[in-house]
Amino acid sequence: MFLIASTCFAIIMGIIIFNFRMRETREPVTSKKIIIPPIAMSTGFLQFVFPAFHVTWTEAGEAFLVGMMFSIFLIMTSKFEIRGDQVYLVRSKAFIFIIIGLFAIRLALKWYIGASVSLFETSSLFFIVAFGMILPWRLAMLFLFKKKQNEIAL
Repeated sequence: MFLIASTCFAIIMGIIIFNFRMRETREPVTSKKIIIPPIAMSTGFLQFVFPAFHVTWTEAGEAFLVGMMFSIFLIMTSKFEIRGDQVYLVRSKAFIFIIIGLFAIRLALKWYIGASVSLFETSSLFFIVAFGMILPWRLAMLFLFKKKQNEIAL
């Protein structure tokens, strides 16, 4: 039952993320818009206050590294362009396929790991995977954004 509910929730979150990303291309990008998602997401680390959510440092490190590997695909689809005196995120045709692919891989891993690890530990690990994806992606976006801003200043 939980597997079905969490899968449905993951699908809904995937749709929300995709729609958010498509909306991002319509408005100028700011540093604040790039930085806020990982900062807001970091509040999820409060789950580790509760013992049921504890995982080993090795497991956490592996989960973070998996997220970092997934972030490479997101970084590759994050391009910026200058329109007038503003910087915009360029809509990537590959983004939808990458999001669907990452979602499918993540879901398969969740089902596989969830069969042998507790529900709470599984959610902890996949939170760390997600954070491992968003942090490098957003840092790379910030770097690319600042680079484009410097082009405008010249």
